[in-house]
Amino acid sequence: MVDWSLAAQVARFAAGSDPPTDLQVDLPALVAEIAPEVAGHTRLELADPVPPPELVGRRDWAEANLRTLADLLDPVAARLDRRLDSAGPLAGALRMGAGATLAAEAGLVTGYLSQRVLGQYELSLIQLAAPPRLLFVAPNLDQAVRDLGVDRDAFFGWIVIHELTHVFQFQGVPWLREHLGGLVREYLSSVEVRIERGAAGGLPALPNPTKIVEMFREGGLAALVQTREQRLLLDRMQALMAVIEGYSEHVMDVLGERLLREYDGLREAMTRRRGSRSAPERVLQRLLGLDLKLRQYELGKRFCDAVATEGGIEALNRVWDSPEALPSLAELSAPEAWLERSSPLAA
Repeated sequence: MVDWSLAAQVARFAAGSDPPTDLQVDLPALVAEIAPEVAGHTRLELADPVPPPELVGRRDWAEANLRTLADLLDPVAARLDRRLDSAGPLAGALRMGAGATLAAEAGLVTGYLSQRVLGQYELSLIQLAAPPRLLFVAPNLDQAVRDLGVDRDAFFGWIVIHELTHVFQFQGVPWLREHLGGLVREYLSSVEVRIERGAAGGLPALPNPTKIVEMFREGGLAALVQTREQRLLLDRMQALMAVIEGYSEHVMDVLGERLLREYDGLREAMTRRRGSRSAPERVLQRLLGLDLKLRQYELGKRFCDAVATEGGIEALNRVWDSPEALPSLAELSAPEAWLERSSPLAA
């Protein structure tokens, strides 16, 4: 139903140009140099080799992520397609319009993100047999170094530490990829697009405007369409993603300070970059739920830093013992409670 070729065209347009970029870095050598350091600090053992690093442009990144997005959205689109069977003579036109709308939105979001992403451990949470990729977006890395005024070699090494930590998480924790994928599949299976008429048989009736504003303030557009069960699932996914991102942020700072000659100022520069958005961009991020992503970095890092300060990497690695060992959203704000629950004595 979704016209993914149209989505790719929109994404390429939204991604903008891919200027020729020479990063002046031997990326495979840098990854090979840093990988043993990440292994030594995290004490996670890889089940498979580190994927070869790939320098890509914005459009290449957008196309790769559209393929992953298709795995997520196609089942939802198929349910919408079946629902439209009841639309009678209008079914064909409605399908065409809905498919084009979904394609345009997916392309616009992916194209916008392609201008911001620096690196990504890209893997499908639905097609578990699909091999992961280690991507670095060359024009964005080059622009970030110039905009932030940081040392080029140190900044690239710092980003590599972050993405390699994701490699060790997903390839070193046997249950993690399938568990996160299971949460995503369960959430998507509950998503339905309803076509309802208002009391007068015309436009859909709106809920209380005050309630809409309050829900939007709490969770962006996604919060407007969630049932209680979906909200509980989303809370679990948010907590897990906060741990995944916070753990990587913690490791990149610990190793960055030890390994990189020009580490000082990198964290401050990254914080500035994440916070430097124009008013229209901030609105767009709110609509897309990207502000939740930034809060994941912040909340997860505070949790991981606090746990590691109290009990070292040994205590922090207890998050990878099992899905049941993961902190809840409430425990992310109370790491001492999670430490008490997860301690060997408590077990």
